[in-house]
Amino acid sequence: MTDTNRPLDVVILAAGQGTRMKSSLPKVLHPVAGRPMVAWAVKAARELGARNVVVVTGHGAEAVEAALAGSGVVFARQEQQLGTGHAFLAGMDALDDHRAADVLVLYGDTPLLRTETLHDLLADHRERSGAFTVLTGVLPDATGYGRIIRDAQGNVERIVEQKDATPEERAVGEFNSGVYLMDARANELARRITNENASGEYYLTDLLGLYRAEGAEAHAFRLSDPDEVMGANDRTGLAEAENIIRARITQAHMRAGVTIHMPETVYIEDTVVLGRDVTLEPGVILRGDTRVADGAQIGAYSVVTDSVLAEGVVLKPHSVLEGAQVGARSDVGPFARLRPGTVLGEAVHIGNFVETKNAQLAQGVKAGHLAYLGDVSIGDETNVGAGTIIANFDGVNKHPSRIGAGVFIGSNSTIVAPRVIGDAAFIAGGSTVHDDVPEGALAVARGKQRNLEGWSHRYWNGLREKVQTKLPWLAGWLDRQG
Repeated sequence: MTDTNRPLDVVILAAGQGTRMKSSLPKVLHPVAGRPMVAWAVKAARELGARNVVVVTGHGAEAVEAALAGSGVVFARQEQQLGTGHAFLAGMDALDDHRAADVLVLYGDTPLLRTETLHDLLADHRERSGAFTVLTGVLPDATGYGRIIRDAQGNVERIVEQKDATPEERAVGEFNSGVYLMDARANELARRITNENASGEYYLTDLLGLYRAEGAEAHAFRLSDPDEVMGANDRTGLAEAENIIRARITQAHMRAGVTIHMPETVYIEDTVVLGRDVTLEPGVILRGDTRVADGAQIGAYSVVTDSVLAEGVVLKPHSVLEGAQVGARSDVGPFARLRPGTVLGEAVHIGNFVETKNAQLAQGVKAGHLAYLGDVSIGDETNVGAGTIIANFDGVNKHPSRIGAGVFIGSNSTIVAPRVIGDAAFIAGGSTVHDDVPEGALAVARGKQRNLEGWSHRYWNGLREKVQTKLPWLAGWLDRQG
């Protein structure tokens, strides 16, 4: 009877240098749709329900291990890169117990491999009570890949590397993806691999022959889409992988009820959650732990990172949000910036060229244009006039302010923190407020206006020669004044 409940261990090979990337960043850490490439393999392993996940590191090991810290994986160092068989053994040695478990080999530079494909591979392997199953594909020209060689009956006989293949073998279109699913004998058999080949390396592909020598059958599970195992070996391949995954993500959201105008222009990381009837205009970028509730609209070229948008929120074009929370039916932008710590209540209006940081705005607050609101809490239905600035920084420390409900702040006002503005207070336009304002009071903090009669005539008359050539209207006005 087939045992479908055996535990699964996954070994991810991620020790290569990736010289074609021409980068100081390890190859497997180059990001695709918001995740380092190796993190896609870890994600797939977790979604398969793997008992243990081992990542074999080598080049840039410290950086790779730091990037995956907290992901629950085990690390194994391949101090010398002596081939895939050598790397696999390093991974198996890191396991406390590999008995009675299937083991799956994945790679840190193939982010396109779908979890659904691996589920099907695992199901096929266990349905056959498989010992060794290789994931294969077919290409018109399989140059660069190892080839799958079958016997006269069509059974998988061996895998031959490109460097060791004869001309006839190189003409074979079925290729080896390098993804293998094996029973618990893999650990023991891998120790019999030798390096007697053109490269002098320990090939993991030799395991197939070792299994057959034990009397076990080898099987192939063929990919429907060979692009799934396309490696990102240089910046061009990285861009191709990014485009494919980005298209998968947008298509999945559209099938789930999201409207995306010009999806080829939209960038959504797979960590983003979108509700039904969300609308995304061209050029939108959504990153990180961003959650957008039903019916929200995000305008063209807006960038949203690690933010939460409640139902019915409208982001107008060119809005930039990071670490912000936006309450239901609020509208933001265009050209607004909400920085970390911003929390907007329901029905808040943030207009063009308004910037907030560590600001809590209660229900119905309006800041229509040209304001900076930092380190401040603002009560219900307060109106913030154009040009208002919360001066929260003294050159060393940030200071908080509290503005009550129903406050009216006139245009071009500056509130010098730390300040408390009481409920229903008024601040006259152009004021620089450096004292607290009691509830219901009017604060006027500006110099008294003086009008100096004839001043303009005297000023411009002293510059008459320049005025004559550059400011003809003023020159005429001076002549009329006598």
